[in-house]
Formats: sequence, structure tokens, C-alpha cells
Amino acid sequence: MPETKTIAILSPGEMGSAVGRALNTRGVNTITCLDGRSQRTKELAQKAGFRDVSPLSAMVKEADLILSILVPAQAESVTREVANAIRSAGVKTPFADCNAVSPQTSYELNRLITEAGSPYIDASIIGGPPSESESTRFYVSGPHTSPMQELDGMGITVKAMGNEIGKAKAIKMCYAGMTKGSTALYTALLTAAEALGVSEELNAEFEDGHKDVLRRMQGIRRTPAVAHRWIGEMEEIAATFENIGVTPSFHNGAASIYRMVAASPLGNERPEDLDPNRTLGDVIKLFAEVARSTKEEEQKR
Repeated sequence: MPETKTIAILSPGEMGSAVGRALNTRGVNTITCLDGRSQRTKELAQKAGFRDVSPLSAMVKEADLILSILVPAQAESVTREVANAIRSAGVKTPFADCNAVSPQTSYELNRLITEAGSPYIDASIIGGPPSESESTRFYVSGPHTSPMQELDGMGITVKAMGNEIGKAKAIKMCYAGMTKGSTALYTALLTAAEALGVSEELNAEFEDGHKDVLRRMQGIRRTPAVAHRWIGEMEEIAATFENIGVTPSFHNGAASIYRMVAASPLGNERPEDLDPNRTLGDVIKLFAEVARSTKEEEQKR
């Protein structure tokens, strides 16, 4: 059992609840604060065995470590809330931001937490939610990573990257730039092919010479359930690249693709709502309709 016995996770969504479940099964006490959270989040937390400790000031007092696992767009606002709670509670609870944000954003989160008096851990997550078949990788960096490193092997894999804040975010930005960036590219080209009336011929070409790509394209079927999260992630990748002199255009474009997906009739779905019988072709037809209607609206302006 690690010294870090009580871990708070904000928030127990798809990834956060799975991480909490993995820790729970290994004897770690997982808590959260469900004030203002959606009914879906509350249900996921209950199923994963979380204990609700509200308000936030009570949660930061009880926790030995706080993990922030959120939609990227919420990372800074939640960090501010936690920093205020830490300050008002008079505690020094370590805080790990595990979100898909840029190194530059992480520097700001570090400032907020350290000024509140607590250690900050730069972290990122690679891989799907932890399960019997998947050990999710947490990369960590900065001078205060030991509470996270204690969790290595507790249903997750923790990999330390040294004392520099931003390193853990950097690997996530580069990795997701490829994985989710390529999914956006596949989505764009298949949507274009459908709109141009050449889907059948293009699929035949992929079947003939790029079956591996065609197999990876099947992942597009689940993008409506996650597109709302991936918009901000692509924007953070774009900002990361621009900051070092690499064009942000690819991933700003990817963000636009995920906005289109989120605006589709499937955009309100969540992972547990996915229809396993819906084909890739069905999904792409809907995307093409959204693209077509968007173009028509632009032309009317």
C-alpha cells in the first residue's frame, strides 16, 4: 500500500472513473467532489466506488493527492477552484494536472497551485481507460512527482520524465497530435469523398493497398462521443506547436473537424450510448450532411 492512501479525482468521467476503479480494487481510497457535476458523472462515480466528499474544501483536506482529469477546456478553471480551496483550507495537498493541455498552460497551472502553497505535478495520460487488458500510462514531470510514482503498478503505469515542468504535457501533445490528428484527417477525407460521390471507389483503393489504414478508420465511429473533448485538445496541440515554431494549422484544422462532428446529429452521444451496429459509412453520411448544410449556410450570408 502506498503512503498516498486517499486520492481525489476531479472528475470521475469516463477516464477518471476508470482510474478510480483501478485504484479502488487495489485498496486505494478514492474520493471526489460532485458539487455541480452532471447526473452522468455522479452515476459513473457511484459505479466506480468513489465517495463524495463535498464541498471542495473538505475534499482537499481529506486527500493525500488530487488528480485533475477533465476536458482540456476546464483544466484552468478547475485548477483555480482547487487552488482557492487549498488556500482557504490551509493544506498543502499535492495536485497533479493530468489533462491534455500545452506545456504553456501547465506553467500557468503550476503557478496557481504553488502560489496556493501546494506541490504541483505536471502529468499526462496516454492510452485508453485502465482495464484488465490495458494499463494506462501516466507520464509525470517536475520536482514533486513522488506521490504519483507511488501509484505505479496500481492498475496504471507511471513514467517519470525528470524535474522539468512541461515535459509530461509535451509527450502527450506530440502523441495525440498523431493519434487524434490522424483520426481528424481520416474523417475529413472520408467526408469529402462522400460529398464528392467517390466513397465506393476510394474505399476500394484503400482495400486494395492500405487495409491497415482502412482498419484504423473504423475508429471514426466513436468520435461523436468524444469530439467535444478533442476540440480543445487539438487547440492545445496547435498552441504547443506554434510556440516552438511549428505550424499550428494542421491541428487547428483538426479542431474544426471535431467541431463538425460535435455538431452532427450524433454529437450528444457519450461512449456508453454508442450503437455497435452503426457502420462507418452511416457515420460519414451524417458528417457529409453537416458539411453540406454548413456550406449552404455560409453561402447565404
